[in-house]
Amino acid sequence: MSLADRAPAERPYAAANFIASVDGRATLGGRSGQLSDDGDRAMFHGLREHADAVLVGTRTLQTERYGRIIRNAQTRARRVARGRSPEPLACVVTRTGDLPTEIPLFAEPEARIVVFSPAEIDSLQRCAAQVEVIRVNARQPTLSTALRRLRTDYGVRFLLCEGGPTLFGVLLRERLVDELFLTLAPKLAGGGRGPTISTGPELADPRPAALESLLERSGSLYLRYGLQ
Repeated sequence: MSLADRAPAERPYAAANFIASVDGRATLGGRSGQLSDDGDRAMFHGLREHADAVLVGTRTLQTERYGRIIRNAQTRARRVARGRSPEPLACVVTRTGDLPTEIPLFAEPEARIVVFSPAEIDSLQRCAAQVEVIRVNARQPTLSTALRRLRTDYGVRFLLCEGGPTLFGVLLRERLVDELFLTLAPKLAGGGRGPTISTGPELADPRPAALESLLERSGSLYLRYGLQ
């Protein structure tokens, strides 16, 4: 069974993908790249290939300088051969209307982006990307609304969340994430102010996570958890 086949009727099946150092940091020097290795990047791109949409917070978009979601032409061709769009829909949720429109993603003409925002957005006039803004009610839970609209309006069944930690924290609190792919990098951050994979208010009770698989490669651990 594919992850898309697990989608409930009211929202997509949501999986998060993160990397962390063995002392618990999700970034080093403000970015995740220094923690990553070839195996982690293969996992990253493999999940993107099978996703209907990729959900990212505005700060992560800006920090990681997001570009086109799938750059490899052969990967796009495989998706098309399976009856899919060439690449996933990029999804952004903002409460303020501020978007990092200077990053490469918004300059890519073939990129499809949907933005959920309770505020007007005035910075999209010069974007080459195909951007659609969905106005949401600021009094309602924004992420719950966004996921429901992705399922009903865009047919998204498998949603991949790539962070950041604040976004993942909200998904956990609203019980909107079903699965976690976590790479444990054999590296130490040694302190600093880098976040863990989730930030924000702690949960009232720990959410159980069932280990579904564990792989090891050159000291890196690739863990897959089902969230209960």
